[in-house]
Amino acid sequence: MAKFRVLPGFGLSLGYTLLYLGLIVLIPLSATFLKTAGMSWADFLAAVASPRVMASYRLSFGASFIAAAINTAAGLLVAWVLVRYSFPGKKVVDSLVDLPFALPTAVAGIALTAIYAPNGWIGSLLMPLGIKSAFSPFGVIIAMTFIGLPFVVRTVQPVLEDLDPEVEQAAATLGANRLTTFIYVIFPEIWPALLTGFAMAFARAIGEYGSVVFIAGNMPMKTEITPLLIITKLEQYDFRGATAIAVVMLVVSFILLLGINLLQRFTTRRRNAFA
Repeated sequence: MAKFRVLPGFGLSLGYTLLYLGLIVLIPLSATFLKTAGMSWADFLAAVASPRVMASYRLSFGASFIAAAINTAAGLLVAWVLVRYSFPGKKVVDSLVDLPFALPTAVAGIALTAIYAPNGWIGSLLMPLGIKSAFSPFGVIIAMTFIGLPFVVRTVQPVLEDLDPEVEQAAATLGANRLTTFIYVIFPEIWPALLTGFAMAFARAIGEYGSVVFIAGNMPMKTEITPLLIITKLEQYDFRGATAIAVVMLVVSFILLLGINLLQRFTTRRRNAFA
């Protein structure tokens, strides 16, 4: 006897899902690997390990990690304020968090460049302090931080909303201060969400192009991100070189995200074991 399902059509839904993922995700990624497979090992190493490409790796992955770390702390603070406090204009602030989602990346890049340029509102204040924001690696971090903040806020916010205030009250009645309550009661609950937000912000920053390319300055060996280098090779009709760099970015990103997800899974299991 067939098992009754409240929502029928599982086979059709699964087939559509696999077809959609195959056309949108698997086939393009497979084509990238197949295009790279036509290169010899020496040509592959020459394409992905030249000094210019290695410098772009260091900037892209390093700036993405720093931006994701900043967003993890700032996103937790923003989510905490939005959930725990009521203040005038709260709905406006909550809507502004999603602005990087809706704003075209090129518009964001132009706006950030205008503000952080040496003659911009903020850049002109930083220059006397010896801080060059635009057209420097610092500018790349600023742009990546801008586009990654909503991922952390929107991941942590629902978890904070679901936390039972009575648990915190119980900790307070047992003599725990606010810092102790946060470390031992609240933080273990939001830690998996923070890891997820960090991973999403990190992945978004690695592939970002539009908002970074304007403020970076695009100086080879200094402020040139890897996505820009891929575009440059495509414009030079070096399709194999572009796909080779893309494969390296894909593999490294997958390994990093896999490690973060495994860490999140281990943390969740350990927390449930002691619950």
